[in-house]
Amino acid sequence: MVAKINIGSNLYGALAYNQEKVDEGVGKVLGTNLVFEPADGRFNVADCMSDFMQFVPSHFRTEKPVFHVSINPHPDDRLTDDQLTDIGREYMDKLGYGDQPYVIFKHEDIGREHLHIVSLRVNSNGKKINDYREHERSKEITEYLEHKYSLNPTEGQKRTEQWELTPVDASKGDLKKQIASVIKPLASMYHFQSMGEYKALLSLYNIHLEELKGEVKGKPYRGLLYSATDNLGNKTGTPLKSSIFGKSVGYDGLEKRMKKSAERIKTNNLKTHTLKVVSEAKQDGQSESEFRAKLRLQGIDVLFRRNDEGRIYGATFIDHTTRTVLNGSRLGKEYSANVFNELYGGKQEQAQETIPNINLSDVYDNVQPTEKYEDNHSVHNVTGGLFSILDPEPVNHPEEEMPLPRRKKKKKRRYGRQM
Repeated sequence: MVAKINIGSNLYGALAYNQEKVDEGVGKVLGTNLVFEPADGRFNVADCMSDFMQFVPSHFRTEKPVFHVSINPHPDDRLTDDQLTDIGREYMDKLGYGDQPYVIFKHEDIGREHLHIVSLRVNSNGKKINDYREHERSKEITEYLEHKYSLNPTEGQKRTEQWELTPVDASKGDLKKQIASVIKPLASMYHFQSMGEYKALLSLYNIHLEELKGEVKGKPYRGLLYSATDNLGNKTGTPLKSSIFGKSVGYDGLEKRMKKSAERIKTNNLKTHTLKVVSEAKQDGQSESEFRAKLRLQGIDVLFRRNDEGRIYGATFIDHTTRTVLNGSRLGKEYSANVFNELYGGKQEQAQETIPNINLSDVYDNVQPTEKYEDNHSVHNVTGGLFSILDPEPVNHPEEEMPLPRRKKKKKRRYGRQM
């Protein structure tokens, strides 16, 4: 069982994301705490928002008061709705949110059942809920629940606990160690079929890859140079030969990985999830920021490559759910760079807020994207952020749907514990 925690400021966005799943028939409300649950089971964001607002204090200093967690049992676990509800409540109790208002949702949109729980990180007195070692405590709780309910350990969890990916920070020095700690796990865990797709993945971590081809004493030569980039996407520091990092991240090793990735993508239908999410996000004809936000909610980053005039000449989708990197053309003609240029070409909208650090054992908690990509052209902003997997903050909502306001009056609680 893996729990993925996200914090934010937009309560409406978190609730609306879950209502969308309910409306599509791939989600349902399993239970609530201190929030009214309609007798007919029809979830309504506006009504639920109103109930939550009863607990928003007159004053609070927490900048991101919204708590949104996804709890993912192993796909082989078969749990009833009552068991899932009990797991959700016990998780919240043990993490310190037992006295907070919250709603437990069940989702079935990715081929397996999992929970989403939305709550508040401040109590009615404006005091922040204790979040000391929250991710560590969350992991301890999920392991306890696995044992209590005789659940399967999540596949790959033990393997990935050793990895913590952090974007390279050139100001901290020791670039060799920093780059090695990123490129080795990325090359072994993600599926990509071209150097361009691999470069797009690396760009999330402030790493640039340069290909070298030529002849040395009449013999063909090809090699790779890894470089760190600054916050503007410019290369910084001394480029490092791939040979110092090992064969797996050199030309030959990556070609083997790309060949194996192509086979796995085809055999395991890994493109299906990405195609479904991108297709649904693209339908509404919304702005580029909204398109990105919808993808981020489903664990996908999109990187648009632009020339100096703002024309989009490349699009790459990084699906962190299936760990698959796909150029838009691989999804079909309707997802090519030309199509997205017609939709979003020109000056890019303001970049989304970046989110720091990620732990792969929690399916990538908190990684800060570089929001840059370079491919022998000028560097332009792109979207990013692995913690976008659960980012519940769609942008450009009407004024009445924006993040939690500071309330001037504190009202009494209206509801008791709902069962």
